Amino acid sequence: MMTSTTVRTSEAVLREESPQRGPGRARRRRTPVTWVRGGGLSTLVIALPLLLVFGLFSWFPIVRAVVMSFQFTNLVTPAEWVGLENFTYVLSDPLLTTAVRNTLWFALLALVLGYPVPLVAAVLMSEVRRMRGLYAALAYLPVVVPPVVAVLLWKTFYSASETGVFNTIAGWFGLGPFPWLQDQAWAMPSLVLEATWAAAGGTVIIYLAALTGVAPELYDAAEVDGAGVWRKVWHVTMPQLRGVLFVTFILQIIGTAQVFTEPYLFTGGGPANSTTTVLLMIYNYAFGGRGDYGAATALSLLLALVLAVLSAVYFKLTSRWSS
Repeated sequence: MMTSTTVRTSEAVLREESPQRGPGRARRRRTPVTWVRGGGLSTLVIALPLLLVFGLFSWFPIVRAVVMSFQFTNLVTPAEWVGLENFTYVLSDPLLTTAVRNTLWFALLALVLGYPVPLVAAVLMSEVRRMRGLYAALAYLPVVVPPVVAVLLWKTFYSASETGVFNTIAGWFGLGPFPWLQDQAWAMPSLVLEATWAAAGGTVIIYLAALTGVAPELYDAAEVDGAGVWRKVWHVTMPQLRGVLFVTFILQIIGTAQVFTEPYLFTGGGPANSTTTVLLMIYNYAFGGRGDYGAATALSLLLALVLAVLSAVYFKLTSRWSS
C-alpha cells in the first residue's frame, strides 16, 4: 500500500519532469529560419507549380471576366470602359425575365423528375443480390455517351410524326402523337426528360457508394423488428444518406441553373423562346449578332452571384440537419 509520503514524492517528481505549461513559459518564436528548417521551403517549391497552373486556368479567367464586365469589348477592337452600363443593359433586357422563368421551370421539373429517380434506382440496385455491377454499369452508360451525340439521338426520337420513335411507342398504348419539341408546353419537359436520362447515372453511382457505408447491423435490427423493404429504406437508408442527399440537392440546383446544351442543340431557345435559358442568353450575347462579351460576362457574374448566395443560405439552413 502506498503511503501519503510516497504519493507526495511522486507528484513532486512528475512536476519537475513535466514541462511548465503556465502563462509564464516563453513561447518559441517561429522565424523564417525555423520555417525553412521545418520543411516549409520544400513544400512551397513542390506546391508552386500547382498553384501557378490553378491560378492561370481558374482564377485568372475569373478576374478577367470581372474586368470585362465593366467594358464594351468584342475581343477584336480595343476595349472601352463603360462602368455599370453592361449590367444596366442586361437587367433591362425584356428577354431576361423569360429566360429566368424558363430556367426556374427547368430546375423545378428536373428536381421533381431527376432528383428522386437516381435515389430509387440506387436503393433498388442495393437490394439486388446478383448482377448488381451489371445494373450499375447500365445505369452509368448514358454518362459515357457524349452529350452532343445523346442530344442528336434523342432529337431523332422526338420526331413529331406518327412514325417517330416515341410517338410509335405511345401509339402502342393508344396515345399520341405528341408534338414534343415543336410545342411550347411540351418542349421544356422533353428537354428535362433527356437531361435526366443523361445525368442520372453519375448520381446513382454516388448513392451506391454511400449505401456501402451503411452498417448491415442496422438492416438486420430492422428485419428483427419486422420492418419491410420500404420501412427499412425510410427509417435506415434515408437517415444514413442525409448528408449526401443535401449535397446532391444543391449540386443539382446549380447544375440545372446552368443548363445550356439541351436548349441550344434541341430547340435553339424556341419555340417562341419557351426554352431560352440564362446561359443561352449569355451565349447569344457573346456569339450572337451583338458580339458583346462585356454584356455576356456581366450576366455570367450576376448568375454566379445568385448561385453563390443561394448556396451559402442553403448550407447555413441545412448545416444542423446534414450532420
